[in-house]
Amino acid sequence: MDKIIKSISKNGHFRAFALDSTLTVKEAQERHQTWPTSTVALGRTLIAGQILGANEKGDTKITVKVLGDGAMGPIIAVADSRGHVKGYVKNRELDYKKASTGEVLVAPFVGNGFLVVVKDMGLKQPYSGQVDLITGEIGEDLAWYFLSSEQTPSSVGVNVLLNEDSDTVKIAGGFMLQALPDATDEEITEIEHNIKSMPSIATMLTSEEPLKTMLDNIYGDMEYKNLGEFPLEFKCDCSKERFLEGIKSIGREPIEEMIAEDHGAEIICQFCENKYEYSEDELKALLK
Repeated sequence: MDKIIKSISKNGHFRAFALDSTLTVKEAQERHQTWPTSTVALGRTLIAGQILGANEKGDTKITVKVLGDGAMGPIIAVADSRGHVKGYVKNRELDYKKASTGEVLVAPFVGNGFLVVVKDMGLKQPYSGQVDLITGEIGEDLAWYFLSSEQTPSSVGVNVLLNEDSDTVKIAGGFMLQALPDATDEEITEIEHNIKSMPSIATMLTSEEPLKTMLDNIYGDMEYKNLGEFPLEFKCDCSKERFLEGIKSIGREPIEEMIAEDHGAEIICQFCENKYEYSEDELKALLK
């Protein structure tokens, strides 16, 4: 089971999340049948959604939109505070690697554009924040969002590693570190050194205690405590009933056309690829 550990330094000056999102990204790849570059880009965005969701409480929903002008097209992830996330990438058939290292290229195919974060807390108007994409690598862009939109200095790392022979997801996860208001310049310098010298996310996630290893490397000699361990998963909230309400909302004439021309309807969820079929009788019942 995927999970996230939330933590805080004992002096209350820093907090950090460590995530293992391997099964989440595996399921996304399987559902959307994404090729390597698209898999990594979508996976990083899903992890970013899980990080943002973990920052929230109650029934808040977070939508992360990576809107670049590159070949990737929009990447969308929707997460909640309970560890659920769903998402999709417009162009799922991108496959580019650096020949010498096998590293999957992402940023050139995301391009220039914006990272948009929408928070729906159940109020009349959702909160929306937007920043320029500074790298297109997702993690750095999310850190820039935290600093620019929420005035919180942060470091974010997200990674998706693929199996070399099959291009399936081998491991995926990440971390978020934030400096809280009482952090001193000396402490921030110490933590920055820890981040720069820590092993790769993929290396830490393959250790015996991956999330503890990640947090130990983030904090270094600084003492910290765990605030809890919580499950993460790819989960879509679509249903036949919800889509039926959507069909109902388009009005009588389009429904009558579906009945006359197709004798029913089929809808595929953009987020999870689940397919829903509606009979002619079900559509006629809507008209009544």
